[in-house]
Amino acid sequence: MPGDKFRFPTVTAVVIANMVGTGVFTSLGFQLLEIESGFAILMLWAVGGLIAVCGAMTYAELGAAMPRSGGEYNFLSRIYHPAAGFVSGWTSATIGFAGPTALAAMTFAAYGTSIVPDPPPDWVEKLLAAGLVIGLTVVHAGSRKQSGGVQVIFTILKVAVILLFCLAAILFVDNGQPVRFMPSPGDGALMTSAAFAVSLIYVSYAYTGWNAATYLSSELENPQRTLPGILLTGTSVVMLLYIALNFVFLYAAPIDAMRGEVEVGYIAATAAFGELGGKFTGLVLALLLVSTVSAMTLAGPRVLQVIGEDFEALRVLGRTNEDGIPANAIYVQSTLAVIFILSSTFESILVFAGFTLALNSFATVMGVFVLRWRQPELERPYRTFLYPIPPLIYLALTGWTLWFVLMNRPVEGLFGLGIIGSGLAVYAVSRFARKAEAAG
Repeated sequence: MPGDKFRFPTVTAVVIANMVGTGVFTSLGFQLLEIESGFAILMLWAVGGLIAVCGAMTYAELGAAMPRSGGEYNFLSRIYHPAAGFVSGWTSATIGFAGPTALAAMTFAAYGTSIVPDPPPDWVEKLLAAGLVIGLTVVHAGSRKQSGGVQVIFTILKVAVILLFCLAAILFVDNGQPVRFMPSPGDGALMTSAAFAVSLIYVSYAYTGWNAATYLSSELENPQRTLPGILLTGTSVVMLLYIALNFVFLYAAPIDAMRGEVEVGYIAATAAFGELGGKFTGLVLALLLVSTVSAMTLAGPRVLQVIGEDFEALRVLGRTNEDGIPANAIYVQSTLAVIFILSSTFESILVFAGFTLALNSFATVMGVFVLRWRQPELERPYRTFLYPIPPLIYLALTGWTLWFVLMNRPVEGLFGLGIIGSGLAVYAVSRFARKAEAAG
């Protein structure tokens, strides 16, 4: 029944909320370590948006043709081999959602405690972050009506506050910072450099979540018709928000103050509105991150759910409560997120999570070519607009970024590849156990 399904506004809110979170409020400081051109920075976010839009257009075709929850797990299992799907699901389960959920909760705690005169001990921030994850777990493991309503409300508030912040900062700042927003000599070389490519992995992480709707396909009203619109609407809105927000950051705050810092939103707000205004804005931004944690707690466990439905040994993850919600999967993902919060640092999660997620989506977008070749007769309610240009753009830019990360950040890159290798090992063991059980 329609009332038992998530509707267009709810799932669009999930897409927007999954994207707008940790990355855009933290990564500019890292980008400014090697890039100081305002034009190059804005182009960085525009290129990241282009990658996300091209990816969303491609995923829309795959999601409309194969409308089952699970995202990349579902796609890669059907396009390549069940082993590829399992590895993708394993990646999503171990780092793809639990890691970003932890990062968003940690950023929430960092912004929330920034208003306190004396910084609290690290363990206070960790407990605050863990408490947020636990609280939202209880909400989303309950009923679908309760879950969807919370998501829409928080997402509307997030978009409204970001727009208000951008407008207020421009009005309150009498003289903007001396930053170049128009192209100048040297920008072309900068945009083809290793620094730009590595910075793009931070931006790509900030855009991570444009594919969130595909994790809810089975619970979406008329997915073949509505999924493409959800993906493109959500991604386009976020790209415009990101460009506007980073323009305001650079316009309001000195580069030296933001360089290498995590809380760039708080720094920009303090520069624009004064100390009191900065603290208030830091608190508001902290509250906005609630919707990000909420969205990932809602979408991510659906991957674990479909893995549980397909693998007997993990059947407990596929079970749903009386409202059709995979409560066990939600509990498992949230437990992993809490473990990350309590045991890891922000920086240790950020780079390898971004690399691993980009590699996962790279294989999925490549799949649109494989699927058209292997199954040309498959019904496709939506076909990628301007095919094959969008998937080729996505593959070229993402592949370029992945290569430079491996060359310049080999530890993080190899750790991400290690996660993938461990997934293959678990799949092989599960297949062996299944064959042994069948033989016995």
